[in-house]
Order: sequence, then C-alpha cells, then structure tokens
Amino acid sequence: MFLSDDEQLALLMRVPLFARLNRSELEVVAAAARRQHVERDEFVFQQGSPASDICILRAGRVRVTQVTPDGNQVLLRFIHPGQMFGGVAAFGLAEYPASAQAIEPSQVWLWNGKTMRELMQRMPQLALNALDHTVETIQQLQTRVRELQTERVERRVARAVLRLARQSGKRVESGILIDLPLSRQDLAEMTGTNLYSVSRILSGWEKQGLLEAGRERVVLREPHRLVVIAEDLPESRPAASDSPS
Repeated sequence: MFLSDDEQLALLMRVPLFARLNRSELEVVAAAARRQHVERDEFVFQQGSPASDICILRAGRVRVTQVTPDGNQVLLRFIHPGQMFGGVAAFGLAEYPASAQAIEPSQVWLWNGKTMRELMQRMPQLALNALDHTVETIQQLQTRVRELQTERVERRVARAVLRLARQSGKRVESGILIDLPLSRQDLAEMTGTNLYSVSRILSGWEKQGLLEAGRERVVLREPHRLVVIAEDLPESRPAASDSPS
C-alpha cells in the first residue's frame, strides 16, 4: 500500500526507536529506509546469516526463534508492529544470533547497520532510544532466565500466557483472545518445557474454566486466576458464614 510522506512520518513517530525526533530528523530516517513485504512463513533473516539490517515491523506479526547447540528450537519472542528487531546489526555483530520469521503477511522497514550507526552519530536522541531498547531487552531476557531457573512449570506457562495477552490481547465475548496463531509447541518453547507438560497444564486450566485452548487459539476466561498462579498468590476463599450463637 502506498503511503504519502506525511503518513510515513506519522507511522515512524509512533515507533519507540524514533521517539522525540523532530520532523527533519524523521525525514532523514525515512529516506534511508528500505521497504520489504514478507509472506507468511518467509524469513526476514535467519540465524547465522550476516547481520546486515536493523528492522522495524510496520504491519503483521513476526516470531523470533533460536536453535540451541544441541538442536532444540527456542521461541524467544513475538514482534508486533512498531517494534525493532535485528538490532545487533547496529552494534557490530557479524551474524544474527536468531531467526525472524513472519507468521502472517507482514511489512518491514529495514536500515543497513552501517547507515543506522551513522544516523545515531548525527542524532543523539536516536542513539539514546536504541540504548533504552537494548536495556529493556536485556531486562526481559534476564527475567526469562530467572523464570526458567527458579519457577515451576505451571507458573512459567501462566506468566507466558499473561505476557502474550498484554501484548496482543483482544476483548471477545468469552474473554480475552490472544490474537496470535499460538500453538502449544510455541508455549513449550517459550517456557523451556515440553509439549506434554504444556498440554497437561492447559487441559487442567480448561477444566477449571480459566481459559479455552483450541488449535493455535487461546482465550483467557478468568485472567485474574491466572495472575494468582503466575505470582504464586494464595487462592482467595469465600468468607465462612457466621455460626449461630
């Protein structure tokens, strides 16, 4: 879809990486970008390929995965419109440490890593925004590592489901739909467990009425009860009725 210059700048202004840049700076940033359409299941980049471009998702959904040395695939995160990925290209890494694959038709803005570094030198606010993004990403990864090392599986799955609901939840008649093609295998990869454990946990939650889990579809019916599990809070119980005196 063709966008006017003003429409492109308006979209860039909503991207956290470009926050607080003035119009003339945004125009320079926009002029340096390439546009790419990516079909479903097509890779934006693959693990081990040269880290050439920084990417911003304009529309669609992208999943970022990594294959470990022992051959297991780990789902690191989902990318939503306005988010940056492939940022290692700006910091001199030779290869992408993970793969980015579209899970629906998507549109991506790309900046060559060398070009983006030059823009950061010219625009200190852009460099500060990139630093903020890096710090936030590190904090998220530290949280994930802590969860994997210290928390029981049910709590990890509850946290992952709630995190996805915050990022892409949509209100529907029966509750909150996670608006992603989310499989049980995806949840297993995100939480460092196996498909059997995730299936057992989701089936148990369905029986309790906490959620509905179909094929690549999850609806939270009672998210507050999932918060209790995620935060390891005591279950609230109805107050006992007063006994007759």
